[in-house]
Amino acid sequence: MNNHLIKKYNVAGPRYTSYPTVPYWNDKPITIKDWKKSIKNTFDATNEHDGISLYIHLPFCESLCTYCGCNTRITINHAVEIKYLNAVLKEWKMYLEVLKETPRIKEIHLGGGTPSFFSPENLKKLIDGIMENSKKCKDAEFSFEAHPNNTTFEHLKTLYDIGFRRLSLGIQDFDVKVQEIVNRIQPFETVEKVVNQARNLGYTSINFDLIYGLPLQTRKSVIDTINKVNILRPDRIAFYSYAHVPWVKPGQRKFTELDLPVDEEKRALYEIGKEKFSEMGYCEIGMDHFALKTDSLYTAAEYGKLHRNFMGYTHSYTKLMIGLGVSSISDTWNAFAQNVKKVEEYYECINNNEIPIFRGHVLSKEDLIIRKHILNIMCKFNTSWEKEEEQCQAVYDAVMRLAEIERDKLITLSPYHLKVKKTGRPFIRNICMAFDAKLWRNIPQSQIFSSTV
Repeated sequence: MNNHLIKKYNVAGPRYTSYPTVPYWNDKPITIKDWKKSIKNTFDATNEHDGISLYIHLPFCESLCTYCGCNTRITINHAVEIKYLNAVLKEWKMYLEVLKETPRIKEIHLGGGTPSFFSPENLKKLIDGIMENSKKCKDAEFSFEAHPNNTTFEHLKTLYDIGFRRLSLGIQDFDVKVQEIVNRIQPFETVEKVVNQARNLGYTSINFDLIYGLPLQTRKSVIDTINKVNILRPDRIAFYSYAHVPWVKPGQRKFTELDLPVDEEKRALYEIGKEKFSEMGYCEIGMDHFALKTDSLYTAAEYGKLHRNFMGYTHSYTKLMIGLGVSSISDTWNAFAQNVKKVEEYYECINNNEIPIFRGHVLSKEDLIIRKHILNIMCKFNTSWEKEEEQCQAVYDAVMRLAEIERDKLITLSPYHLKVKKTGRPFIRNICMAFDAKLWRNIPQSQIFSSTV
Protein backbone atom coordinates (compact mmCIF):
# COMPACT_ATOMS: atom_id res chain seq x y z
CA MET A 1 0.00 0.00 0.00
CA ASN A 2 1.37 3.41 -1.02
CA ASN A 3 1.86 5.44 2.18
CA HIS A 4 1.74 8.68 0.20
CA LEU A 5 -1.74 7.81 -1.07
CA ILE A 6 -2.92 6.86 2.42
CA LYS A 7 -1.90 10.27 3.77
CA LYS A 8 -3.37 12.03 0.74
CA TYR A 9 -6.78 10.37 0.83
CA ASN A 10 -7.23 9.84 4.57
CA VAL A 11 -9.88 12.52 4.98
CA ALA A 12 -13.25 12.62 6.71
CA GLY A 13 -15.95 11.14 4.52
CA PRO A 14 -19.30 9.30 4.54
CA ARG A 15 -19.73 5.51 4.48
CA TYR A 16 -22.54 5.90 1.90
CA THR A 17 -25.20 3.61 3.25
CA SER A 18 -27.43 6.22 1.62
CA TYR A 19 -27.30 9.15 -0.75
CA PRO A 20 -27.83 11.87 0.21
CA THR A 21 -26.10 11.10 3.50
CA VAL A 22 -28.10 11.92 6.63
CA PRO A 23 -26.32 15.24 7.46
CA TYR A 24 -27.39 16.55 4.04
CA TRP A 25 -31.05 15.70 4.16
CA ASN A 26 -33.36 18.64 3.60
CA ASP A 27 -33.52 21.09 6.48
CA LYS A 28 -37.29 21.07 6.22
CA PRO A 29 -38.62 17.80 7.72
CA ILE A 30 -40.77 15.64 5.48
CA THR A 31 -44.43 15.93 6.44
CA ILE A 32 -46.29 12.89 7.71
CA LYS A 33 -48.72 13.29 4.81
CA ASP A 34 -45.93 13.24 2.21
CA TRP A 35 -44.20 10.35 3.99
CA LYS A 36 -47.34 8.22 3.97
CA LYS A 37 -47.87 9.04 0.29
CA SER A 38 -44.32 7.98 -0.57
CA ILE A 39 -44.67 4.75 1.40
CA LYS A 40 -47.97 3.92 -0.28
CA ASN A 41 -46.79 4.72 -3.81
CA THR A 42 -43.69 2.53 -3.56
CA PHE A 43 -45.62 -0.26 -1.86
CA ASP A 44 -48.30 -0.33 -4.55
CA ALA A 45 -45.67 -0.40 -7.29
CA THR A 46 -43.40 -3.08 -5.83
CA ASN A 47 -45.09 -5.23 -3.19
CA GLU A 48 -46.48 -7.87 -5.51
CA HIS A 49 -43.22 -8.42 -7.36
CA ASP A 50 -40.44 -7.55 -4.88
CA GLY A 51 -42.03 -7.51 -1.46
CA ILE A 52 -40.75 -5.22 1.30
CA SER A 53 -37.92 -5.24 3.84
CA LEU A 54 -38.18 -4.52 7.56
CA TYR A 55 -35.44 -3.31 9.84
CA ILE A 56 -36.30 -3.44 13.55
CA HIS A 57 -34.04 -1.59 15.96
CA LEU A 58 -33.78 -3.13 19.43
CA PRO A 59 -31.63 -0.62 21.36
CA PHE A 60 -31.08 -2.21 24.76
CA CYS A 61 -27.68 -3.47 25.95
CA GLU A 62 -26.63 -4.64 29.40
CA SER A 63 -23.27 -2.86 29.15
CA LEU A 64 -21.67 -0.18 26.97
CA CYS A 65 -19.11 -1.25 24.39
CA THR A 66 -17.00 1.90 24.26
CA TYR A 67 -16.15 1.62 20.54
CA CYS A 68 -19.84 1.53 19.58
CA GLY A 69 -21.43 4.24 17.45
CA CYS A 70 -24.94 2.76 17.44
CA ASN A 71 -28.06 4.12 19.12
CA THR A 72 -28.22 2.20 22.41
CA ARG A 73 -29.86 2.27 25.83
CA ILE A 74 -27.84 0.66 28.62
CA THR A 75 -29.85 -1.22 31.26
CA ILE A 76 -29.96 -4.51 33.14
CA ASN A 77 -33.71 -4.13 33.67
CA HIS A 78 -35.35 -6.66 31.35
CA ALA A 79 -38.78 -5.40 32.32
CA VAL A 80 -38.31 -2.88 29.47
CA GLU A 81 -38.75 -5.62 26.87
CA ILE A 82 -42.55 -5.93 26.76
CA LYS A 83 -43.23 -2.19 26.69
CA TYR A 84 -40.80 -1.66 23.84
CA LEU A 85 -42.02 -4.58 21.73
CA ASN A 86 -45.64 -3.49 22.17
CA ALA A 87 -44.66 -0.05 20.91
CA VAL A 88 -42.90 -1.52 17.86
CA LEU A 89 -45.94 -3.64 17.00
CA LYS A 90 -48.20 -0.61 17.36
CA GLU A 91 -45.92 1.32 15.00
CA TRP A 92 -46.17 -1.56 12.51
CA LYS A 93 -49.95 -1.44 12.82
CA MET A 94 -49.84 2.25 11.83
CA TYR A 95 -47.91 1.33 8.70
CA LEU A 96 -50.38 -1.45 7.89
CA GLU A 97 -53.13 1.18 7.95
CA VAL A 98 -51.15 3.16 5.36
CA LEU A 99 -50.44 0.14 3.16
CA LYS A 100 -54.08 -1.04 3.25
CA GLU A 101 -53.12 -4.35 1.59
CA THR A 102 -51.19 -7.36 2.87
CA PRO A 103 -47.43 -6.77 2.69
CA ARG A 104 -45.16 -9.50 1.36
CA ILE A 105 -42.11 -9.67 3.61
CA LYS A 106 -38.86 -10.26 1.72
CA GLU A 107 -36.43 -9.46 4.51
CA ILE A 108 -36.44 -8.90 8.26
CA HIS A 109 -33.33 -7.81 10.11
CA LEU A 110 -33.14 -7.33 13.86
CA GLY A 111 -30.41 -4.86 14.76
CA GLY A 112 -29.33 -2.96 17.81
CA GLY A 113 -28.29 -2.47 20.45
CA THR A 114 -28.41 -6.12 21.33
CA PRO A 115 -31.39 -8.06 19.92
CA SER A 116 -30.36 -11.06 22.02
CA PHE A 117 -30.96 -8.85 25.09
CA PHE A 118 -34.61 -9.80 24.58
CA SER A 119 -35.85 -13.18 25.70
CA PRO A 120 -36.55 -15.83 23.04
CA GLU A 121 -40.26 -15.72 23.98
CA ASN A 122 -40.46 -11.97 23.45
CA LEU A 123 -38.61 -12.12 20.14
CA LYS A 124 -41.11 -14.74 18.97
CA LYS A 125 -43.94 -12.49 20.09
CA LEU A 126 -42.44 -9.66 18.02
CA ILE A 127 -42.07 -11.68 14.81
CA ASP A 128 -45.45 -13.39 15.24
CA GLY A 129 -47.01 -9.94 15.60
CA ILE A 130 -45.28 -8.72 12.44
CA MET A 131 -46.31 -11.75 10.41
CA GLU A 132 -49.89 -11.92 11.71
CA ASN A 133 -51.12 -9.65 8.93
CA SER A 134 -48.29 -10.28 6.43
CA LYS A 135 -47.21 -12.90 3.93
CA LYS A 136 -43.70 -14.29 3.68
CA CYS A 137 -41.98 -14.30 0.28
CA LYS A 138 -40.70 -17.68 -0.85
CA ASP A 139 -37.12 -16.43 -0.91
CA ALA A 140 -37.42 -14.37 2.29
CA GLU A 141 -34.35 -13.91 4.49
CA PHE A 142 -34.63 -13.29 8.22
CA SER A 143 -31.48 -12.32 10.11
CA PHE A 144 -30.48 -10.99 13.50
CA GLU A 145 -27.48 -9.50 15.24
CA ALA A 146 -26.35 -11.13 18.47
CA HIS A 147 -23.92 -10.76 21.33
CA PRO A 148 -22.18 -14.13 21.88
CA ASN A 149 -22.25 -13.70 25.65
CA ASN A 150 -26.04 -13.68 25.93
CA THR A 151 -27.12 -15.70 22.88
CA THR A 152 -28.55 -18.94 24.22
CA PHE A 153 -29.51 -22.14 22.46
CA GLU A 154 -33.12 -21.13 23.14
CA HIS A 155 -32.57 -17.87 21.22
CA LEU A 156 -31.15 -19.74 18.25
CA LYS A 157 -33.80 -22.49 18.28
CA THR A 158 -36.76 -20.14 18.72
CA LEU A 159 -35.69 -17.82 15.92
CA TYR A 160 -34.79 -20.74 13.65
CA ASP A 161 -38.24 -22.22 14.12
CA ILE A 162 -39.89 -18.98 12.95
CA GLY A 163 -37.75 -18.65 9.85
CA PHE A 164 -34.41 -17.09 10.74
CA ARG A 165 -31.47 -18.54 8.85
CA ARG A 166 -28.79 -15.84 9.10
CA LEU A 167 -26.91 -14.84 12.24
CA SER A 168 -24.48 -11.96 12.67
CA LEU A 169 -22.15 -12.08 15.67
CA GLY A 170 -20.34 -9.02 16.97
CA ILE A 171 -16.79 -10.28 17.48
CA GLN A 172 -14.69 -7.13 16.88
CA ASP A 173 -11.43 -8.64 18.26
CA PHE A 174 -10.32 -11.72 20.20
CA ASP A 175 -7.35 -10.03 21.90
CA VAL A 176 -7.97 -9.77 25.66
CA LYS A 177 -6.31 -6.34 26.03
CA VAL A 178 -8.38 -4.91 23.20
CA GLN A 179 -11.55 -6.49 24.60
CA GLU A 180 -10.89 -4.96 28.01
CA ILE A 181 -10.32 -1.41 26.77
CA VAL A 182 -13.47 -1.46 24.60
CA ASN A 183 -15.47 -3.27 27.31
CA ARG A 184 -16.38 -6.22 25.08
CA ILE A 185 -15.00 -9.29 26.83
CA GLN A 186 -16.04 -12.56 25.18
CA PRO A 187 -13.81 -15.65 25.14
CA PHE A 188 -13.24 -17.56 21.91
CA GLU A 189 -14.91 -20.61 23.48
CA THR A 190 -18.13 -18.64 23.96
CA VAL A 191 -18.24 -17.67 20.30
CA GLU A 192 -17.36 -21.21 19.24
CA LYS A 193 -20.27 -22.60 21.25
CA VAL A 194 -22.80 -20.24 19.63
CA VAL A 195 -21.47 -20.92 16.12
CA ASN A 196 -21.62 -24.69 16.59
CA GLN A 197 -25.14 -24.55 18.01
CA ALA A 198 -26.34 -22.37 15.12
CA ARG A 199 -24.84 -24.66 12.50
CA ASN A 200 -26.23 -27.78 14.15
CA LEU A 201 -29.70 -26.20 14.06
CA GLY A 202 -29.37 -25.41 10.34
CA TYR A 203 -28.45 -21.74 10.05
CA THR A 204 -27.16 -21.30 6.52
CA SER A 205 -25.17 -18.07 6.86
CA ILE A 206 -23.13 -16.84 9.82
CA ASN A 207 -21.46 -13.43 9.73
CA PHE A 208 -18.67 -12.12 11.98
CA ASP A 209 -18.29 -8.40 12.53
CA LEU A 210 -14.62 -7.50 13.01
CA ILE A 211 -13.14 -4.03 13.49
CA TYR A 212 -9.65 -2.80 12.64
CA GLY A 213 -8.20 0.36 14.14
CA LEU A 214 -9.39 -0.34 17.69
CA PRO A 215 -7.31 0.91 20.63
CA LEU A 216 -4.28 -1.24 21.49
CA GLN A 217 -4.61 -3.32 18.32
CA THR A 218 -1.34 -4.46 16.76
CA ARG A 219 -0.46 -6.39 13.65
CA LYS A 220 0.22 -9.44 15.83
CA SER A 221 -3.14 -9.22 17.63
CA VAL A 222 -5.06 -8.82 14.35
CA ILE A 223 -3.32 -11.86 12.87
CA ASP A 224 -4.14 -13.86 15.98
CA THR A 225 -7.80 -12.78 15.82
CA ILE A 226 -8.09 -13.75 12.15
CA ASN A 227 -6.45 -17.13 12.79
CA LYS A 228 -9.11 -17.79 15.42
CA VAL A 229 -11.81 -16.67 12.96
CA ASN A 230 -10.48 -19.18 10.46
CA ILE A 231 -11.05 -22.00 12.95
CA LEU A 232 -14.77 -21.17 13.00
CA ARG A 233 -15.07 -20.35 9.24
CA PRO A 234 -18.03 -17.92 9.19
CA ASP A 235 -19.71 -17.60 5.81
CA ARG A 236 -19.30 -13.82 5.78
CA ILE A 237 -16.96 -11.33 7.42
CA ALA A 238 -17.52 -7.61 7.79
CA PHE A 239 -14.11 -6.02 8.48
CA TYR A 240 -14.97 -2.47 9.43
CA SER A 241 -12.76 0.51 10.05
CA TYR A 242 -13.18 1.80 13.59
CA ALA A 243 -14.89 5.21 13.45
CA HIS A 244 -13.50 7.41 16.20
CA VAL A 245 -16.23 10.01 16.79
CA PRO A 246 -16.03 10.92 20.51
CA TRP A 247 -17.88 14.17 19.79
CA VAL A 248 -20.88 11.98 18.95
CA LYS A 249 -20.24 9.00 21.24
CA PRO A 250 -18.72 10.13 24.56
CA GLY A 251 -18.09 6.51 25.57
CA GLN A 252 -15.15 6.56 23.15
CA ARG A 253 -13.40 9.02 25.49
CA LYS A 254 -12.42 6.05 27.67
CA PHE A 255 -9.33 5.97 25.45
CA THR A 256 -7.54 8.64 23.44
CA GLU A 257 -6.12 9.00 19.96
CA LEU A 258 -2.76 7.95 21.40
CA ASP A 259 -4.20 4.45 21.94
CA LEU A 260 -5.28 4.11 18.31
CA PRO A 261 -3.35 2.83 15.30
CA VAL A 262 -3.55 5.60 12.69
CA ASP A 263 -2.76 6.30 9.04
CA GLU A 264 -0.25 3.77 7.61
CA GLU A 265 -0.39 1.56 10.69
CA LYS A 266 -4.18 1.40 10.66
CA ARG A 267 -4.26 0.69 6.95
CA ALA A 268 -1.64 -2.02 7.43
CA LEU A 269 -4.08 -3.81 9.74
CA TYR A 270 -6.65 -3.85 6.95
CA GLU A 271 -4.16 -5.04 4.35
CA ILE A 272 -3.04 -7.84 6.68
CA GLY A 273 -6.67 -8.86 7.16
CA LYS A 274 -7.45 -8.68 3.45
CA GLU A 275 -4.44 -10.87 2.61
CA LYS A 276 -5.28 -13.37 5.32
CA PHE A 277 -8.92 -13.60 4.25
CA SER A 278 -7.85 -14.27 0.67
CA GLU A 279 -5.53 -17.05 1.84
CA MET A 280 -8.46 -18.49 3.81
CA GLY A 281 -10.69 -18.61 0.71
CA TYR A 282 -12.75 -15.46 1.27
CA CYS A 283 -13.52 -13.12 -1.62
CA GLU A 284 -13.68 -9.34 -1.27
CA ILE A 285 -17.27 -8.09 -1.65
CA GLY A 286 -17.92 -4.40 -2.03
CA MET A 287 -16.28 -2.32 0.70
CA ASP A 288 -14.97 -3.98 3.89
CA HIS A 289 -16.88 -7.24 3.31
CA PHE A 290 -15.65 -10.74 2.54
CA ALA A 291 -17.55 -13.95 1.79
CA LEU A 292 -16.97 -17.59 0.97
CA LYS A 293 -17.94 -18.63 -2.55
CA THR A 294 -20.74 -20.74 -1.08
CA ASP A 295 -22.47 -17.68 0.40
CA SER A 296 -25.31 -15.78 -1.29
CA LEU A 297 -23.46 -12.46 -0.90
CA TYR A 298 -20.68 -13.77 -3.16
CA THR A 299 -23.20 -15.02 -5.70
CA ALA A 300 -24.97 -11.65 -5.73
CA ALA A 301 -21.68 -9.85 -6.33
CA GLU A 302 -20.71 -12.22 -9.15
CA TYR A 303 -24.02 -11.68 -10.95
CA GLY A 304 -24.09 -7.91 -10.40
CA LYS A 305 -27.04 -8.11 -8.01
CA LEU A 306 -25.35 -6.89 -4.84
CA HIS A 307 -27.25 -4.09 -3.09
CA ARG A 308 -26.38 -1.66 -0.32
CA ASN A 309 -28.77 0.00 2.12
CA PHE A 310 -28.86 1.23 5.70
CA MET A 311 -28.26 -2.33 6.90
CA GLY A 312 -25.10 -2.65 4.77
CA TYR A 313 -24.62 -5.08 1.87
CA THR A 314 -27.37 -7.52 1.02
CA HIS A 315 -28.25 -9.89 -1.82
CA SER A 316 -31.93 -9.05 -1.32
CA TYR A 317 -33.35 -6.01 -3.05
CA THR A 318 -36.55 -4.17 -2.30
CA LYS A 319 -37.33 -0.56 -3.08
CA LEU A 320 -39.32 -0.27 0.13
CA MET A 321 -37.61 -0.73 3.47
CA ILE A 322 -39.55 0.20 6.60
CA GLY A 323 -37.61 0.85 9.78
CA LEU A 324 -39.36 0.18 13.07
CA GLY A 325 -38.22 1.20 16.53
CA VAL A 326 -36.20 4.06 17.93
CA SER A 327 -33.78 5.77 15.46
CA SER A 328 -34.63 3.38 12.58
CA ILE A 329 -34.38 4.73 9.03
CA SER A 330 -36.91 3.90 6.32
CA ASP A 331 -36.39 4.12 2.57
CA THR A 332 -39.04 4.29 -0.17
CA TRP A 333 -36.33 4.83 -2.83
CA ASN A 334 -37.78 8.28 -3.49
CA ALA A 335 -37.64 9.42 0.14
CA PHE A 336 -35.97 8.69 3.48
CA ALA A 337 -37.30 9.14 7.01
CA GLN A 338 -35.76 8.53 10.41
CA ASN A 339 -37.51 7.78 13.69
CA VAL A 340 -36.87 9.80 16.84
CA LYS A 341 -33.69 8.78 18.65
CA LYS A 342 -34.74 8.76 22.30
CA VAL A 343 -36.81 5.92 23.72
CA GLU A 344 -39.03 8.32 25.70
CA GLU A 345 -39.83 10.39 22.60
CA TYR A 346 -40.56 7.20 20.70
CA TYR A 347 -43.06 6.06 23.33
CA GLU A 348 -44.71 9.49 23.33
CA CYS A 349 -45.24 9.40 19.56
CA ILE A 350 -46.58 5.85 19.64
CA ASN A 351 -48.94 6.66 22.52
CA ASN A 352 -50.25 9.60 20.47
CA ASN A 353 -50.82 7.30 17.46
CA GLU A 354 -48.17 9.15 15.44
CA ILE A 355 -45.66 7.54 13.09
CA PRO A 356 -42.52 8.53 15.03
CA ILE A 357 -40.37 10.15 12.31
CA PHE A 358 -38.58 13.39 13.09
CA ARG A 359 -36.65 14.08 9.88
CA GLY A 360 -36.54 12.94 6.31
CA HIS A 361 -35.58 13.76 2.76
CA VAL A 362 -37.39 13.65 -0.58
CA LEU A 363 -34.91 12.79 -3.31
CA SER A 364 -34.65 15.15 -6.27
CA LYS A 365 -33.99 13.98 -9.82
CA GLU A 366 -30.31 14.83 -9.28
CA ASP A 367 -30.26 12.90 -6.00
CA LEU A 368 -31.61 9.79 -7.71
CA ILE A 369 -29.00 9.95 -10.47
CA ILE A 370 -26.12 10.40 -8.02
CA ARG A 371 -27.51 7.68 -5.75
CA LYS A 372 -27.45 5.22 -8.64
CA HIS A 373 -23.82 6.01 -9.47
CA ILE A 374 -22.65 5.76 -5.86
CA LEU A 375 -24.48 2.44 -5.42
CA ASN A 376 -22.86 1.13 -8.61
CA ILE A 377 -19.41 2.10 -7.36
CA MET A 378 -20.03 0.64 -3.91
CA CYS A 379 -21.50 -2.64 -5.19
CA LYS A 380 -19.98 -3.20 -8.64
CA PHE A 381 -16.81 -1.06 -8.65
CA ASN A 382 -17.93 0.64 -11.84
CA THR A 383 -20.59 2.95 -13.22
CA SER A 384 -21.52 4.57 -16.53
CA TRP A 385 -23.55 7.54 -17.71
CA GLU A 386 -24.12 6.90 -21.40
CA LYS A 387 -27.88 7.40 -21.16
CA GLU A 388 -29.40 10.84 -20.77
CA GLU A 389 -31.28 9.78 -17.62
CA GLU A 390 -27.90 8.90 -16.02
CA GLN A 391 -26.47 12.37 -16.63
CA CYS A 392 -26.62 15.69 -14.79
CA GLN A 393 -24.27 18.56 -14.04
CA ALA A 394 -23.15 16.87 -10.81
CA VAL A 395 -21.87 13.89 -12.83
CA TYR A 396 -19.86 16.18 -15.12
CA ASP A 397 -18.43 17.90 -12.04
CA ALA A 398 -17.53 14.49 -10.59
CA VAL A 399 -15.57 13.57 -13.71
CA MET A 400 -13.44 16.70 -13.26
CA ARG A 401 -12.76 15.81 -9.62
CA LEU A 402 -11.88 12.23 -10.56
CA ALA A 403 -9.03 13.33 -12.83
CA GLU A 404 -6.53 13.40 -9.97
CA ILE A 405 -7.72 10.03 -8.67
CA GLU A 406 -7.15 8.66 -12.17
CA ARG A 407 -3.64 10.14 -12.23
CA ASP A 408 -2.98 8.23 -9.01
CA LYS A 409 -3.95 5.07 -10.95
CA LEU A 410 -6.86 4.20 -8.66
CA ILE A 411 -9.54 4.26 -11.38
CA THR A 412 -9.89 4.05 -15.13
CA LEU A 413 -11.93 6.77 -16.81
CA SER A 414 -13.22 6.46 -20.36
CA PRO A 415 -16.01 8.37 -22.08
CA TYR A 416 -19.14 7.90 -19.96
CA HIS A 417 -17.57 5.17 -17.81
CA LEU A 418 -15.64 4.70 -14.57
CA LYS A 419 -13.99 1.51 -13.34
CA VAL A 420 -12.34 1.14 -9.96
CA LYS A 421 -9.00 -0.67 -10.10
CA LYS A 422 -8.04 -3.12 -7.39
CA THR A 423 -5.55 -0.53 -6.17
CA GLY A 424 -8.45 1.88 -5.82
CA ARG A 425 -10.74 -0.29 -3.70
CA PRO A 426 -9.26 0.88 -0.37
CA PHE A 427 -10.23 4.40 -1.46
CA ILE A 428 -13.79 3.60 -2.55
CA ARG A 429 -15.30 6.22 -0.21
CA ASN A 430 -13.05 8.91 -1.72
CA ILE A 431 -14.15 7.93 -5.23
CA CYS A 432 -17.81 8.15 -4.22
CA MET A 433 -17.18 11.55 -2.64
CA ALA A 434 -16.36 12.94 -6.09
CA PHE A 435 -20.04 12.42 -7.00
CA ASP A 436 -21.40 13.82 -3.73
CA ALA A 437 -22.83 17.11 -4.96
CA LYS A 438 -24.35 18.03 -1.62
CA LEU A 439 -21.02 17.56 0.17
CA TRP A 440 -19.17 19.77 -2.32
CA ARG A 441 -21.80 22.50 -2.18
CA ASN A 442 -21.69 22.61 1.60
CA ILE A 443 -18.32 21.41 2.86
CA PRO A 444 -18.65 20.89 6.64
CA GLN A 445 -16.81 23.37 8.84
CA SER A 446 -16.40 20.77 11.59
CA GLN A 447 -15.81 17.00 11.44
CA ILE A 448 -19.08 15.08 11.04
CA PHE A 449 -17.73 11.94 9.36
CA SER A 450 -15.06 9.40 10.29
CA SER A 451 -11.81 9.08 8.31
CA THR A 452 -12.00 7.25 4.99
CA VAL A 453 -8.81 5.19 5.40
